[in-house]
Amino acid sequence: MDTAAALPPGTTSDGAPAATGRARLLTRAKGLRGPRRDPYWLALVLFVLYTTLSVTRYRRMATMSWDLGIFEQAIRAYAHFQEPIADLKGPGANILGDHFSPVTALLGPVYRVFPGPVTLLVAQAALFALSAVPVTRVAARLLGRGRGLAIGIAYGASWGVQRAVDFDFHEICFAVPLLAFCLEAVLRERWYAAMLWAAPLVLVKEDMGATVAAIGAVIVIRTWRTHEQRITSYAIALMVFGVVASAIALGVIIPGFNGTGSYDYWEKVGGGAEQTGSIPFGTALRTLLWILLPTTGLLALRSPLLLVAAPTIGWRFLSHDDHYWGTDWHYSAVLMPVVFLALVDAVHRTRDSRRAWLAAYSRQLPAAVAGAALALSSSMPLYELTREATYRKPPEVVAVERLLDRIPDGASVEANVGPIARLTDRCRVLWVGATHGVEPDYIAVQEPERSMSEVVAYARQLHPGATYEPYGSSSGYFVVKRR
Repeated sequence: MDTAAALPPGTTSDGAPAATGRARLLTRAKGLRGPRRDPYWLALVLFVLYTTLSVTRYRRMATMSWDLGIFEQAIRAYAHFQEPIADLKGPGANILGDHFSPVTALLGPVYRVFPGPVTLLVAQAALFALSAVPVTRVAARLLGRGRGLAIGIAYGASWGVQRAVDFDFHEICFAVPLLAFCLEAVLRERWYAAMLWAAPLVLVKEDMGATVAAIGAVIVIRTWRTHEQRITSYAIALMVFGVVASAIALGVIIPGFNGTGSYDYWEKVGGGAEQTGSIPFGTALRTLLWILLPTTGLLALRSPLLLVAAPTIGWRFLSHDDHYWGTDWHYSAVLMPVVFLALVDAVHRTRDSRRAWLAAYSRQLPAAVAGAALALSSSMPLYELTREATYRKPPEVVAVERLLDRIPDGASVEANVGPIARLTDRCRVLWVGATHGVEPDYIAVQEPERSMSEVVAYARQLHPGATYEPYGSSSGYFVVKRR
């Protein structure tokens, strides 16, 4: 006799109640809840780390360049529905005549509610952290939870992202999540979504049109063999769109807003007097190895997604400006989602390879790149979060802030890097030596090697027709006032 057939409905062979279909589904959902939340928990942790790093640097007045001030001036103008004037680039200079980055206007409403440079730093931290969600999510989907988390951690701690977080604020913080979501859609063969994520990149910076074209080329490569002719046609149209968008930005929009009627950065690719020459082979090789070796173990070379990195690497190496060649600052941040998602694609393709060594290498690589990223972090910006001094505001900084606070709101100030970020939210700030005839109310400079008398003499040299007198000094910072 079939004993199972004789059992009452809803019981097992030992007489215990059987799980209903609904109960089984709930159990399964609970099991998936953890993996599905992994990308978001990781993004939250990264947001806290990035924000802490950026804000503590700001509190210590460790600003690296004038970029934070330039972007604050433009976004402050957007917040008040005004033309994006960045006086640091020259009195009355429209930022759209320098770089075509209208995407930064999205921060205008946030800045209106929370005015100040810290708003930009927190927003950038949020955008970088957000980009870890698609990277981790698609890695877990294709490679499993453990490998997905490993790649997400490696991406979040990657040297390119850390350098960008450490470099105050830059518009590329918008490009990084757009690229991450776009390439996630490519890996999932969600072609329309990929193209929709790619298109707004042309609003981030004028050179990103070439990256959009490269994304279109990758979609063409992936759909050509499957005879998805409609998708292939749209991808070709995306390539054309990217090229045309960059051409219009470079040839029409930027020159139209630029007082000289040209694009100032062409000389970065030419042989301008301030350039140092062609990139040395050793420097190029070193940078390429940094981009591909600790992040992907070179396995990303097996993925066509790596083509998306070609335009950014190309313009950097074609430049005669050695600032673009290395691994410092923010220039490699847009490459990080590309190389890590190319790694995901390559591991997915090769982990079951017939070549035993390749399959074994692929399966172990996610853990290896996570370990490499964490090990390298001991000499990277995030390591500063382990130092007690990072969280303390030195007494000298407090004294300098008091000095700068004495400058009244709305005053015009000529300044160098040190004081800029403490003034752009409430004063008209111009770059020292580039006021083009404007005689500012105050001059504020960080010049540790100078004395007050030397700074007054320097002010007289900058503005022979005006008279400046000492206003205050502290810890190498000097402020002089126009009489």
